Amino acid sequence: MSEQTLTNKESLALITEMIGQAKKNYRKGGSFHFLLWGWVVMLANLGHYYLEGFTDYPHPYLVWVITFPAGIISGLYGARQSKQATVVSHLDRLYGQVWIAAGVGIVITLIFMRNLSFNHGAMILLFAAMGTYLSGQMLRFKPLILGGLALAVAAVVCFNVSVTDQYLVSAIGIFLGYIVPGYLLKSKEK
Repeated sequence: MSEQTLTNKESLALITEMIGQAKKNYRKGGSFHFLLWGWVVMLANLGHYYLEGFTDYPHPYLVWVITFPAGIISGLYGARQSKQATVVSHLDRLYGQVWIAAGVGIVITLIFMRNLSFNHGAMILLFAAMGTYLSGQMLRFKPLILGGLALAVAAVVCFNVSVTDQYLVSAIGIFLGYIVPGYLLKSKEK
């Protein structure tokens, strides 16, 4: 292979094209994860809130089992999207790493939630807020930026309410932070 020297204009055009392609990679199907996780987590939060607050059911946490199939679906979809990406840029990798870091933070919080006296809702929302906010900044998509801020506000509220009420606050935060921006992002994909 021979190396080809590019002019400044050609270099700028190539960089601009790669950034545009990276944005297309996210925007094409980017809403899927926000909508899948938004609906699953919002419904699990509402189910847990209802079962814990209004029934005598001894295991309200079992509603969270719905996150396991969602994780499998999300993983399979993400793997398929990665294979279909025509260009994998540094921005693509960074986007994925942001969500891996947020996911690791969430899992660690869940593992040690007993140590937090089950006041884990605020911490989980903070990790989701960071991932959503950074995703919005990388995509330059204001609804995701605002969604990240809504999740951060919900986290602050969760620090100040009972464990049971944290599930309701989390559901509202997820609706504003994932579902609303997810549908707005989906409308941009067309």
